[in-house]
Amino acid sequence: MNAGKTVFAQLLAHLPRHEFRRAVAKHRGNYRVRSFSCWDQFIAMAFAQLSGRESLRDIEACLSSHREKLYHVGMRGKISRSTLAEANERRDFRIYEKVGYSLIRTARKLYQTEELAVELDRSLYALDSTTIDLCLSLFPWATFRKTKAAVKMHTLLDLRGSIPTFVGLTSGAVHDVNFLDVVPLEEESVVTMDRGYLDFERLYAVHRLPAFFVIRAKRNLRFRRLSSSPVDKTCGVRVDQIIALMGTQSRKDYPESLRRVAFYDMKNHRRLVFLTNLFTVSPKTVADIYKQRWQVELFFKWIKGHLRIKSFYGTSANAVKTLVWVAIIVYLLVAIAKKRLKLHPSLHTLLQIAEVNLFEKVDIIQLVTKALRQEIMTETANQLNLFGS
Repeated sequence: MNAGKTVFAQLLAHLPRHEFRRAVAKHRGNYRVRSFSCWDQFIAMAFAQLSGRESLRDIEACLSSHREKLYHVGMRGKISRSTLAEANERRDFRIYEKVGYSLIRTARKLYQTEELAVELDRSLYALDSTTIDLCLSLFPWATFRKTKAAVKMHTLLDLRGSIPTFVGLTSGAVHDVNFLDVVPLEEESVVTMDRGYLDFERLYAVHRLPAFFVIRAKRNLRFRRLSSSPVDKTCGVRVDQIIALMGTQSRKDYPESLRRVAFYDMKNHRRLVFLTNLFTVSPKTVADIYKQRWQVELFFKWIKGHLRIKSFYGTSANAVKTLVWVAIIVYLLVAIAKKRLKLHPSLHTLLQIAEVNLFEKVDIIQLVTKALRQEIMTETANQLNLFGS
């Protein structure tokens, strides 16, 4: 039972406070702070994410109206938009980054037994980035184009449970392929990427790790066919070849052979060509692995659509990174609660239920069960017969 705790407090209970205090101490987050601690800042920002607040004034007004309930989740500082803005500007974002990675480790353990959508006996990851557009006059540090600013959120997603395992935030001008230099890949794992990451020198570094990749090929790829294998065209596979690169620089960057798989997507009527160093699976599995890359697109769509990372509560790089990491922490808290409480609805549905019940003193399991029961009753209710006697 929740012992009279609010839904907000029950979600926050999944965050290990000792890890939070350790991160604050390491980066001196509460140094010379009298009334508005890092925990107060986090509570305010997490509330803003979960409840959809759009501005600092909005956060201040809503939190002030729930002052007594916030006391029970450990918020002691005075709520002020100027104080919150100053905290977002000055307090090191690495506090929330460290807490985020602690929750990532917890979430991955909880989801490690989840089945993959493809037949693969290795860990499977998707690597991609999303661009968050900003106003150039307010965010001059986030260079992107001459008249536009943006930040990029580079993410390595564990496809068992759609858990982000590594997140990097850069200005929009940083090319995706540069992220391959810093992303920590697990040995013997498989990572799938779009062709924006096609750089043979970096892919060869992945190969030597050793790890495996599945990536879209570019149309101007120069190669020499070494051998071909028979394929079953009824499943969409058109070509399964072993190739060697032909370009002088390409051959120097990746001196070993590659596998080239051509697949026809009958649903969208397009032909896709993949390159991989994974030779032990069927060509259909190679195509299915790449198809799973869309989970990272869904993750970006979910987090940009349902968590507030476009309404920034500060204009410095530190404030933006703080907000993005708080958004990721909220996502992970919902994912952890879903697994620990054995909740069946999607993360999107759970977030919607929590958003309108944050300060209700009801057990989350009971709340979700009641909400789903009402939804089923609404869908199955018989419509009145308007023409009956």
